[in-house]
Amino acid sequence: MFKSSFAKHTAFDSLKFAEFRNYIFSRFFFIFVLNMQATLVSWTVYDLTKDPFSIGLIGLVEFVPAFVTAFFSGYIIDRNDKRKMLLLSIGGNAILTLLLTVITSGFAHQFFQKSAILLIIYVIVFCTGIVRVFAGPTSFALVSHLVPRENLGNAITWHSGTWQVAAVSGPALAGIMYGTAGITNTFFLMLFFISISLTGAWLIKPKPVVSVGEKEPMLESIKKGFRFVWHSKEVLGAMSLDLFAVFFGGATALLPYFADVILKTGPQGLGMLRSAPALGGVFILLWMTFRPMKKNQGRNMLFCVFAFGFCIILFGLSRYFLLSLVALFFSGVLDGFSVIVRSTILQLKTPDDMRGRVASLNSMFIMSSNELGAFESGTAAKLLGVVPGVVFGGIMTITVAVTTWFKAPGLRKLEY
Repeated sequence: MFKSSFAKHTAFDSLKFAEFRNYIFSRFFFIFVLNMQATLVSWTVYDLTKDPFSIGLIGLVEFVPAFVTAFFSGYIIDRNDKRKMLLLSIGGNAILTLLLTVITSGFAHQFFQKSAILLIIYVIVFCTGIVRVFAGPTSFALVSHLVPRENLGNAITWHSGTWQVAAVSGPALAGIMYGTAGITNTFFLMLFFISISLTGAWLIKPKPVVSVGEKEPMLESIKKGFRFVWHSKEVLGAMSLDLFAVFFGGATALLPYFADVILKTGPQGLGMLRSAPALGGVFILLWMTFRPMKKNQGRNMLFCVFAFGFCIILFGLSRYFLLSLVALFFSGVLDGFSVIVRSTILQLKTPDDMRGRVASLNSMFIMSSNELGAFESGTAAKLLGVVPGVVFGGIMTITVAVTTWFKAPGLRKLEY
């Protein structure tokens, strides 16, 4: 399948394969646009309502369709050309970005009331949840087709790192563009970026479908995916840890409120705040690319989740913009390490013919932690107040890490 083999491994091994370079190129601009989109949507919703709960509601609206679709998306992904599925996912998001361009324009404000615009934005977010539940697992399943197995760990590091770099630059550019060129022009720029992403994906050759038994009923196939995850304790443990830790520690959902009311920095400050965790993720990516961790990965992952909770508490209590940036930066460092370890576990432990189903289940866990976590943050802010709600989330994240340490010794002792 692959013509090259390298006796000496370097930090750039996976980039020696042209298709993987095209994939990374496409992935960067796709994630770049998704993060710009998330920044602009959250600020627009908050600007329309001035209600922190409305920001959290974005997470719930995106979670519901993604959660339902995840039950059969993996079945579809495993039985179709991964490159084709990636093109469809990127194209679907391009259409949704175009709709956001129209609905946030001055033209739309002339014909629709604020309540109607808000409703349409929530509908678009709902559709985004469906697109994402195919895009993420497709990307996960495609990576193993682009590099040899001996380079897979390195490829996963680049795979995760591309997300982090895009997540740094996307929100920052969104904030700058919002303040200088306006929201509609920013969305037009995003359409240009997503066309670049489509080009990169198009340059990847079609991939043959791994034989998984064409006549197997969909329900039985989905059950097999559930059984595999349930019986693979390392995979289940890694997914569960991320689910509960990020669910309670999802303070970033409330960043528009902090940027506007507490730190008083506006949309430009919001872009920087959203970029700070991803910048921390880039730092840990570079560190682990050149100095990969060779032992105690499970134990260190739990330490990182524990410290992540403290960073969330510090951010919630901070009244200084610089201190808030530092807290979010280190939360990104800690979360980035967990992401790399968890992604490597999933790639190494999952058979080729089940990657789509397992990745879909993982995306369901991620959606539950991120999007449902955003709703939890909005609800906690509504019931407890914004700052107490964030601090409560950080305390619960610490509790999850401590509980997992004692209740899941297998995950604590995990090495690969």
